[in-house]
Order: sequence, then C-alpha cells, then structure tokens
Amino acid sequence: MSDKQRTAIFIDGANLYATTKALGFDIDYKRLLKDFQSRDNLIRAFYYTAMIEDQEYSSIRPLIDWLDYNGYRVVTKPVKEFTDSAGRRKIKGNMDIELAIDALELAPHIDHMVLFSGDGDFRSLVEAIQRRGVRVSVVSTIQTQPAMIADDLRRQADEFVDLAQLAGRIGRDPGDRPARAAGDGPRRDFAERGAPRANPGLESRYGIRPGPSDEESEG
Repeated sequence: MSDKQRTAIFIDGANLYATTKALGFDIDYKRLLKDFQSRDNLIRAFYYTAMIEDQEYSSIRPLIDWLDYNGYRVVTKPVKEFTDSAGRRKIKGNMDIELAIDALELAPHIDHMVLFSGDGDFRSLVEAIQRRGVRVSVVSTIQTQPAMIADDLRRQADEFVDLAQLAGRIGRDPGDRPARAAGDGPRRDFAERGAPRANPGLESRYGIRPGPSDEESEG
C-alpha cells in the first residue's frame, strides 16, 4: 500500500486566473496535475467556475472541456447577470458553496487539502476541514499590491504556499507564449469580463501541450 498522503486539489478558477494574471504567468494545467501526482496519492482535482450559458461561444469553454477529459472534476453553474446603479452590465458567479460541499464530503477520505484561492470566505471551510483531521494548504500570493490572499485565510491555513514560488513547476513555459497579432489586446476570459472571442486553441491560450490523445478534446 502506498505511503503517500491522500491529497485533493480544489481550484477556484476565477480567483486563480486573477492571481496568475497579477503575477504575470499562466498555469499549465497538465504540469500542475502531474506535479501533484508525482508526489502525492492524488484522489481528486476539482476546478470550479461559473459559465455564461446564453452565449453561442464562451471563451473559457475550450479549457473546461480539456480539464473535464484530462483528470479534473469540473464543476460549473450559470452566472447571474445584473445592471448596476450606473447602468453598466455586470456578471457574477460564486462557486463557494459547491466547493465547500465537495470538500466536506471528501474530508474523511483525504489527508491533505490544497486550496487554490485567496478568498477570505473560505476561512470557515478551512477551519471545518482541519477539525476533521485534514491538513490544509492554501495557494495564493502576497507578492502583489495588495496581496491576493485574505489575511485571515492565510493565518487559518496549516501551510501557505505562494503561487509565485510554484511558477517554475506548474507555470507555462514563457517560450510557448505566442506573439500577439498587431492590434490584439490583452486576453479576457469570463474571469475578467466574459466576452466571447474566437477560439485560439488550447495550446496557445492556456499553456496546455496537447499530445496525440488530447487533440480530439480541442474540438
């Protein structure tokens, strides 16, 4: 029987996107999964994000499809749209409850929870998981101004891991970043605005290096 600790990963997709954007690098999700699988007995890897369902094309859909077919348990729900007091269209999608329920249900079967989020709303969840005998690591960053992690969440965690220190292990190789076409503005996913764009492909957009078995999932 393996003596590796039983680990589960919980990724707050929108929060992680904002954090890596602030740090200036992209996550290679294939490398992230392999990194944890090489060291731990990885029980589950969850990815949570809200989706705009009434759009013909969602800019995050290629990533969601790839994750769903390649070792991640993807959890989505529709976003809520509203108009603020200034008449601006806003979108909101909170996955805290879904993440919390999955973590509490899985707690009896794991030794270690890794939470990729700096959202202070998860402090109570981390405390509840710890009471069940599970060690909790929180991955975010304090290298930005302001820090991307809430102080009370950082204090509650058994271990805080700065995402900047993981860039060499789970970050996308900067050499894989494609040159932008003239006039091409910054990339904008649902996590930023939710605006639809043409699909530029998984490899160029998310740092996923598809092998022969991955190409079908690109659609």
